[in-house]
Amino acid sequence: MGCKSNQFEGQIVSENLIKNGYLKVEKQENADYYILNSCSVTHKSDNEAMYLLRHAHSLGLKTVLTGCIAQIEKEALLKEPYIDYVFGNEDKFKIPELLKENKNYSVLDLMEKPDFCEVILEDTTKTRMSLKIQDGCDNRCAYCIIPFGRGKSRSADKDFIIKEINRYYENGYKEVVLTGIHIGLWGKEKGSNLLELLKEIETKTNIPRYRLGSLNPHEITKELLNFLESSEKFCPHFHLSLQSACNSTLKRMNRYYSVEYYLDQIEDINSRFENPFLGSDIIAGFAGETEDEFTETVENLKKSGLSKIHTFPYSIRKGTEAEKMPGHLPDKIKEERASIIKAISADKYKAFTEKNIGKEQEVLIEKHLNKQGKYKGVTRNYLNVILENGEFNTLKRVILSRNNILA
Repeated sequence: MGCKSNQFEGQIVSENLIKNGYLKVEKQENADYYILNSCSVTHKSDNEAMYLLRHAHSLGLKTVLTGCIAQIEKEALLKEPYIDYVFGNEDKFKIPELLKENKNYSVLDLMEKPDFCEVILEDTTKTRMSLKIQDGCDNRCAYCIIPFGRGKSRSADKDFIIKEINRYYENGYKEVVLTGIHIGLWGKEKGSNLLELLKEIETKTNIPRYRLGSLNPHEITKELLNFLESSEKFCPHFHLSLQSACNSTLKRMNRYYSVEYYLDQIEDINSRFENPFLGSDIIAGFAGETEDEFTETVENLKKSGLSKIHTFPYSIRKGTEAEKMPGHLPDKIKEERASIIKAISADKYKAFTEKNIGKEQEVLIEKHLNKQGKYKGVTRNYLNVILENGEFNTLKRVILSRNNILA
């Protein structure tokens, strides 16, 4: 469940089990163990996790809960009759050993852990690979529980990252996605920064393309943009962690930038790159959000140069500053506000795809669609494209049209 870091880690969990003699089965009812790598970013994700575990338990499977819910709630989860094992976010990499020892609980205190856990993914069946370069978060945004699930910010060693990217390239990968819980903090505890890492990736790896995970607006500096603009490997795809388009709401959220700052930044990015993809996160209905504040967010999002907006209703997280704030809104209002933002996003994405029609783009061919005899690929600026012909895991120049861009 959840973020790209969880997806990456989930693949490693699977690989570790297979290496230790376990067999991955297609049908759930044929399994002995059901392992859920959970996300706790919203109540909805918590509820979905519990539903999945209850269902697996009803089929007679032993259930293993790991990920952020396990890290945050710890041994209290073992009181639930449908949860057999609880393993924390770094203990997930030792699941075969823990099962062999018949340990039903293991959760390290990540707040006391100073080092990044370097884990290696060996899967070579895809064209694009995620690489986790950072874990944890030092920010304390009012709405967010994730620092308690991931611990303090910890960065992978630069040499480890370069080595892994080159290993991916040698195994046939054409693109790497740099992921983490807060990659803008990479290198902070080592006296380094993300720009220094990207300069090394540019000169010391042979990978043709890389993408960046989510960044806060103030982490995208002019110096960073100057470098990315000149890069031969960078894919012009930005994901900005905005959370609101109203200054008073941002202040209550403990987000330390202004709407005016990031609107100018978005304009700057759009002027530097040809049709860059600019995604964002927006929380609808944060605690105390008035009708006027929401209207301000709507108007600012409409005039922004964003390409797509990922939005979700605000979810109260136990133990956060926002939990104790006044003015929590009914679910119905939060859902309605999220729907309005989703409609704005749909309009923006349609306009973004229209701007790309008739343009030539480099496409990485990712999949052969056997039923249609066609191929699916992704452009540097994050458009999914259908091709009449091609070859798996190759780069191809393509003129984009309404017929070949997937919505």
